[in-house]
Amino acid sequence: MGKENPGIGFFEKYLTLWVALCMVVGVLIGRILPGLPDFLGRFEYAQVCIPIAVLIWLMIYPMMLKVDFASIKNVGKNPKGLYVTWVTNWLIKPFTMFGIAWFFFYVVFKPLIPTELAKDYLAGAVLLGAAPCTAMVFVWSHLTKGRPAYTVVQVATNDLIILAAFTPIVAFLLGVGGVAIPWDTLILSVVLFVVIPLLAGIATRLWVVRHKGAEYFEQRFIPKFNNITIIGLLLTLIIIFSFQGKVILSNPVHILLIAIPLILQTFLIFFIAYAACKLLRLPHDIAAPAGMIGASNFFELAVAVAISLFGATSPVALATIVGVLVEVPVMLTLVRIANETRHWFREEKQQG
Repeated sequence: MGKENPGIGFFEKYLTLWVALCMVVGVLIGRILPGLPDFLGRFEYAQVCIPIAVLIWLMIYPMMLKVDFASIKNVGKNPKGLYVTWVTNWLIKPFTMFGIAWFFFYVVFKPLIPTELAKDYLAGAVLLGAAPCTAMVFVWSHLTKGRPAYTVVQVATNDLIILAAFTPIVAFLLGVGGVAIPWDTLILSVVLFVVIPLLAGIATRLWVVRHKGAEYFEQRFIPKFNNITIIGLLLTLIIIFSFQGKVILSNPVHILLIAIPLILQTFLIFFIAYAACKLLRLPHDIAAPAGMIGASNFFELAVAVAISLFGATSPVALATIVGVLVEVPVMLTLVRIANETRHWFREEKQQG
């Protein structure tokens, strides 16, 4: 998996630039053509904007195609890297995100952010913290010469845990943060944006591999979807920013304020997982992806849940979008750090 990946693609490499452009375009649409977001907002069911839901599916489905659950059968051969991933992602990351975001929004930035907005930004940060990365990990793993087959297992098991752990962790932390969460809506979001795309991805993988072969699926079928995820994301952001235009124009400095705790959290989680792998004497090709999975976010899921729970016009959705804005430059920085510290780890011949 991922052996022929040429590296980070054009869209992914400049994702921060595209997100910034989408923000400008979306805000201009909201300002110049306010009737358009109003029109799109009419197509809503159970608090979910249907046009955005369709675009989110376009983002998530190609990611799920890349997850090969058959690889889980090899977990027992070298489980320490998986233990690091699971503990970091689910027992540490959501709670450090809550703590760091709460400290900044309620203490450090208290003179700058009203309490109600602080509560919403905290909710957005929690959604990001409880959604560790899936698809983009394959890019970060490739750029750090990670072990492809092992990365697939890390991602596959992570997706299984998301199904069980995401909802209760988010509900608990948002409850602590003073946000009332309807469980039925949250569960519906996970079903819509994780379970169904995951099942569709598995079914597609099985059908294509059975009729065309695994090599065709990996080398020709999956690459057809390379840009669909990013295009779906950018179109979604334009729509969301058109809804968010008034909030952004009235609070432009808040984009920076939200970014600060998110960036600090990213570095913290990476080094927790990376150091744990070092202490466990794991090779670099397992350690680097383990750090990247926790540090990076499944921001498509976070954005989707934020929209379905709070609406596309909410500051909660805005906070999750800031996570998209800072994702690529921060992760590329961590890739460089991982590559420059390769000598910290013992060498081991790759096994797939």
